[in-house]
Amino acid sequence: MPSHTLSGHKGWVLCVEWEALERKLATGGHDGHVRLWDPKTGKALGDALKGHSKWVTSLAWEPIHLNPSAPRLASSSKDGTVRVWNTATRRCEYTLGGHTASVNVVRWGGGGLNSKGVLYTASSDRTVRIWDAEGGKLLHTLKDHAHWVTTLTLNTDFVLRTGPFDHIGKKPVSDDEAQAQALARYSNIVSSNGELLITGSDDHTLFLWSLFPSRTTTTENAAAAAERGGKLKPIARLTGHQRQVSHVAFSPDGRWAASAAFDNSVRVWDGRTGKFIATLRGHVGAVYRLAWSADSRMLVSASKDSTLKIWDLKTYKLKTDLPGHTDEVYCVDFVADKVVSGGRDRTVKIWKN
Repeated sequence: MPSHTLSGHKGWVLCVEWEALERKLATGGHDGHVRLWDPKTGKALGDALKGHSKWVTSLAWEPIHLNPSAPRLASSSKDGTVRVWNTATRRCEYTLGGHTASVNVVRWGGGGLNSKGVLYTASSDRTVRIWDAEGGKLLHTLKDHAHWVTTLTLNTDFVLRTGPFDHIGKKPVSDDEAQAQALARYSNIVSSNGELLITGSDDHTLFLWSLFPSRTTTTENAAAAAERGGKLKPIARLTGHQRQVSHVAFSPDGRWAASAAFDNSVRVWDGRTGKFIATLRGHVGAVYRLAWSADSRMLVSASKDSTLKIWDLKTYKLKTDLPGHTDEVYCVDFVADKVVSGGRDRTVKIWKN
């Protein structure tokens, strides 16, 4: 049964995001409002954060290794802006303007080892922009996609989302310890490959980018190129999907990336080179959403065909078919050994392995 019902939005709730230490929950609505909640009590933390003139498309918390005590929150909107909120004062610190159409995704990345953090935004204006998270200065504009950019993923997504928590489950005793543990986990991924980005678009393609490599010399070159207005080249163009790409997700260990598309397929790529590895076929409708298991060994896909499918990444074959929803399945996540899904049939299902 629900432990709390969070009521306050005037309309559809479009996105929900846990702060990595689970102290707060943020939601974004069709009403253009961002709301903060205390997950222990289910009570709203103050009034809505207002400023967007259209609905909120995604939310991203500042990484714990950069700001353990009071992480800020970024919200992207159909209004073409991203707002960065100080969750303690509840004020908007700055607004990222520059996109000329809906900002579909915002991600708060680390930006490599010696950075104060960066914001990645993907937009229907066909560009991806990278911003310095300290003050909101534009660093790069990537213009290679030929249609709306609807999805993006970082090889650091999993460690940023889980912060100090690993599979051992030891709770940090202080913010400082949380910061140290989160930084160790982040550095572990970034030290070998830097922070990598994959973007997916309605142009049927994806691009793999290395904007913040692990080697400092290259970073200086990238900065110099940015100063000169130079165009940053993607490492690879990932082609093969026959229809719009709906979702892309790096595996937790960063070794693989998987993309889902309206062509009923899931494709698996090498997370470091972008090289094509395999196509996972079995769905008979558009594939909307993907989630990886924490050990990067399994992938689950959610589809318009009303099923979820769990794929084995050793064999690239279907491991488990999960019928049960009576209509399209819109969202899915892996939580330890369980799969959780939600769909058009208005039910949330929890599947035990």
